[in-house]
Formats: sequence, structure tokens, C-alpha cells
Amino acid sequence: MPGMDMNAPILEVNAAARLAATWQAAGQVVVFTNGHFDLLHAGHLHYLQAARALGDRLLVAVNSDASTRARKGPLRPILPQEERAALLAALRCVDALILFDGEDCRAEVAAIRPDVYVKGADWNRPDGPRPPEAAVVETLGGRVAFVDLAPGRSTSAIIAAIVQRYAPQASPTHG
Repeated sequence: MPGMDMNAPILEVNAAARLAATWQAAGQVVVFTNGHFDLLHAGHLHYLQAARALGDRLLVAVNSDASTRARKGPLRPILPQEERAALLAALRCVDALILFDGEDCRAEVAAIRPDVYVKGADWNRPDGPRPPEAAVVETLGGRVAFVDLAPGRSTSAIIAAIVQRYAPQASPTHG
């Protein structure tokens, strides 16, 4: 039907928690992940599809613009939070989204109480840090899962490629 919104809802955290509880009451496994998802690319798609495959529903928390600047530096994000959330909401593997301002998602995890919390395999190195959300998930009876990242796919690599290709050609007369 033309004009029909087929996108996943972008909710505030309490509404997302109620929705997750409804899914769980229906016997569905709720998977939760978070990230910046700036310049959505095939690596993000691989990650989100792999996360969704670990359960019945996928809820994604997207770092706000302020949170992204705090973590990635003053030049990021490239795309504003509303645009990043809208792009993710259009993906079939995503069932609902929230935006968050914090440095991590511990409060959101505590509210949503997912069955599975997913992070990239870069968070699962023997000598590396654990996701701050892991302890919260495990305390609530959920589990933490790690998804392999698509090699060579990152927003930083895309930005570097754009700069390398186009910066030498840039001129003040081109918009």
C-alpha cells in the first residue's frame, strides 16, 4: 500500500522495554545491540543480520550525536542521529530502535532486559576490555554473544577512502 510505513519504530527506552516484555511474554527471544552506525555499510548489515539470527526480535540502540562526538571525536558523526536511526529502521532485520546519550548502554540494558546482548568480536579479545553492559545482562539472566566483524569494512576506512580519492581534487568552487 503506498505511503505505508514499513519501518521499525524508533522508541524511547521505556516504550522499548514494554515492547521487549511483550515479545518475551509471547515466548520470543529478544536480542539487543548498540552502536553508532555512522555511514551505514555492508559490515553493519552483516553484524545486524548475525545479531538478529541469535533470536526472534532485534532491538538496536543508536548512539546520539553527542555520544558519538564524545566517543569518536568532534568530526563525527557524519550522518545525524535521526538519519542513522531511519536507515537502520528500514532494515528488515531490525524490529525496533532507541537513541541513547550515554557512554554505554548499561541503563538501557537494565530497562529492556534482553535475552541476548550482542557486541562485535573486537570486544571478545582475551587481553581486551569486556563490554560494560555484559555484567548487567548476565545479572538479569541473559547472555552475551559476540559476532565476527566483516573484514575491511568500517566507517573509518570509508572516510579514509573518500578523503584519499577526493581531497586532492577538492576546490572551493565545488559544492
